Amino acid sequence: MNFWQKLRKPIFILAPMADVTDSAFRQIINKYGKPDVFWTEFVSADGLVRASKEGKKKLLKDLAFSKAEKPIVAQFFTSSPTNMKKAAELAVDLNFDGVDINMGCPDKTIEKQCAGAALMKNPKLARELIRSAKDGAGNLPVSVKTRLGFNKDELETWLPELLAEEPAVITIHARTRKEMSKVPAHWERIKRAVEIRNELKSKTLVFGNGDVLNLKEARERVKQTGCDGVMLGKAIFGNPWLFSSPVHEPTLKEKLKVCVEHTKLFEKLLGKTKNFAVMKKHFKAYVNGFEGAGDLRAKLMQTNKASEVEKIINRYLA
Repeated sequence: MNFWQKLRKPIFILAPMADVTDSAFRQIINKYGKPDVFWTEFVSADGLVRASKEGKKKLLKDLAFSKAEKPIVAQFFTSSPTNMKKAAELAVDLNFDGVDINMGCPDKTIEKQCAGAALMKNPKLARELIRSAKDGAGNLPVSVKTRLGFNKDELETWLPELLAEEPAVITIHARTRKEMSKVPAHWERIKRAVEIRNELKSKTLVFGNGDVLNLKEARERVKQTGCDGVMLGKAIFGNPWLFSSPVHEPTLKEKLKVCVEHTKLFEKLLGKTKNFAVMKKHFKAYVNGFEGAGDLRAKLMQTNKASEVEKIINRYLA
């Protein structure tokens, strides 16, 4: 049995988001409300294989995690089956619990590499990548994160191609690549995905993703669609309590204190490899929706280190 089969359903997981769900933020989330499974930010399998020693060191930082974050899945993107296999082998060496292939990212730079969402236009290559990941991953389960289709909804043909390779999990963002996030997520298509899975008598778990704001809504989506779990993403911004049970509604003081804690941990773990500006998108989320938020946020956006953030917030709280 792989670890997915041991988890109690429904399964609630945290979406991988570049320059958001790094190890610093994951450790904060783990402390205040841990999801059933963590994902790393997506990492270039090509970079891990081809990069210089310094470049590889930086990429490996994106794959760093603490024991408290387990179970954790390493997500890779590539169009090279050879590099996918090597990246999966690395995931084994690094003691990850699973390997995930990104087949949904709409970033044009990644699509130019025929990776991410571009793989939806090349089912043959997508299937080959799953096989290569399995070859490299050994006993680790291999999963896929994708969308309904590229320019149009192609779930009826795209999903069976993926299921044919028997990945452990398929997470479906309920929009097409063309739609991005401009329209509401089509959760009725997640229900159809479950039906297709069942019709094909596949054992692959199906997770839905898109527009889910909290665990209550996630549970409702599970009831509506029959999916095995839900991946939550943007709802985590400014709310590391998202997965807490029982539900915790933080006070303003708690949110601001955790903002400081998060900033300090970011500086400690990633200060030498990531720009401090990464934290500023978190400031926008933590400092929001209360009187004086705009002025406080403006001050925080001018900071360049954790001690400055702590000083400004302590002054506000006083």
